[in-house]
Amino acid sequence: MGRINRANLKKTIYYLKRNGIKNTWYAVLERLDERKQPPYIWNPPPESRLAEQRARWQRARQTRDAASLTFSILVPVYRTKPEYLRELLDSLSAQTYPWWEVILADATEDDSVEQMLRGSSGPGEVELVSSGQGGLAAQDFSPTLSGGRIRYIHLEKNAGIAENTNQALPYAAGDYIGLLDHDDILTPDALHEMAAAIGQERERGLEPAFLYSDEDKCNGDRTEYFEPNFKEDFNLDLLLSNNYICHFLVMKRELMQELGFRPEYDGAQDFDLVLRAAARLKGREQDISHIPKVLYHWRCHPGSTAENPQSKRHAYEAGRRAVQDFADGQGWRVRAVDTAHVGFYSLRYEGDIFESRTDIGAVGGRVVGRGRVADRRVASRAGGPGYNLPRGRGKIVGGRMSRDGQVLYEGLPVHYSGYLHRAVLSQDAEAVDLRNIRVRPECRELFRQITGIDYRTMPGTDRFDVSQLPEGSDICALSLKLCEALRKEGYRILYLPVQDFDAIPAECGRTRERTS
Repeated sequence: MGRINRANLKKTIYYLKRNGIKNTWYAVLERLDERKQPPYIWNPPPESRLAEQRARWQRARQTRDAASLTFSILVPVYRTKPEYLRELLDSLSAQTYPWWEVILADATEDDSVEQMLRGSSGPGEVELVSSGQGGLAAQDFSPTLSGGRIRYIHLEKNAGIAENTNQALPYAAGDYIGLLDHDDILTPDALHEMAAAIGQERERGLEPAFLYSDEDKCNGDRTEYFEPNFKEDFNLDLLLSNNYICHFLVMKRELMQELGFRPEYDGAQDFDLVLRAAARLKGREQDISHIPKVLYHWRCHPGSTAENPQSKRHAYEAGRRAVQDFADGQGWRVRAVDTAHVGFYSLRYEGDIFESRTDIGAVGGRVVGRGRVADRRVASRAGGPGYNLPRGRGKIVGGRMSRDGQVLYEGLPVHYSGYLHRAVLSQDAEAVDLRNIRVRPECRELFRQITGIDYRTMPGTDRFDVSQLPEGSDICALSLKLCEALRKEGYRILYLPVQDFDAIPAECGRTRERTS
């Protein structure tokens, strides 16, 4: 991140127009700080590992042990550069997992794509499918020595990416359907990793509804890789803030065919699909799996969404409408709005958030201070060392925490948005800091049992007044204990770094430097 080029200059100008000089200044400072970090280097899987994977599936092919797990990859094609499509097909040909098919739904006006396919040495024989034919059964997969097979559909017209993909959906025969843009690339172990993860989940008695991996970006000629997206395990509220799932996604065939793609969300049709799948799976989040490996390269060129936000402004507007549709379907009284960063959203709740979100047991916000803080213990009341911080110099010292008490985004300047803007996005949390917390009224007796005191609020707010705790109380331990108890009761912990919760000073903080 933080590369200086023409595209980034365009992004900066666009950001300035939307957010003003002050916010742009901090955004530029953050990008410059990012340039000081070691560069990202994508290391392809070593050939020895790929050879082991090929050998594993070759043995499975001989015994037919894995023939019941198959993948269909849907690729809407439209005026695709031949070299890009060839590289996409080459990336499929290089897959170490053999049971796959790719379905190309081509809306190009002429037959250039079809002619290119006929003349190429692709991953398998090209099967031409007319619009009246149905798909093949999963057991009909017959991988060639070089991999799976290509199935090609020439569409009558370009009806938009959602409808074009819908026309390919009925032909998918795999157990899982994957989505691949017509100019992007899969790593050679992508389908192997998906198949292996599904196998592991099945051994646990689970059947994943959908799986997703990490991803990165590459330039047009794939000589440079950058902006890796190392993702979280499924996080509903983070998903409502941004389509962090994105690529590479595979979903159970029956689920994707049932949900389909909605043309009114063109440009954000994949995001809309994932949100509707998440709504269907609410309460069954164990059926959503994250593979923490980069399996997808998102190609950036001047016309792509990844390179030029304004080129697909309608996509971000469609994404906001998809978030609103999800919230409306849940019965929440809320309005989805854009944030300072295109493609990132915020939910503005009408009235008390706990009235709309019966799934939330506590809401937490940021705590700011002058530096890194480890010993979060109660000291004096109001007027402690968190007050009167010089403007712009505050750093995050508390807020969202992991189960072991580590503060996410710790040390980040309060005006920075963090890695992929996640530090300013709403998100589910394992725990939040008691110094900036609101607890659901029905859960305040549980709060009393955990902390030993009644839930009393700061004047004019519904936040817990942490100064009520006895001096020397371990804020970190109590925060973790309370949030664990809430999660065991089936509640979600929501971290709101901005919006309803401003970043408050670490007022209860005669803090010490980290000693361990």
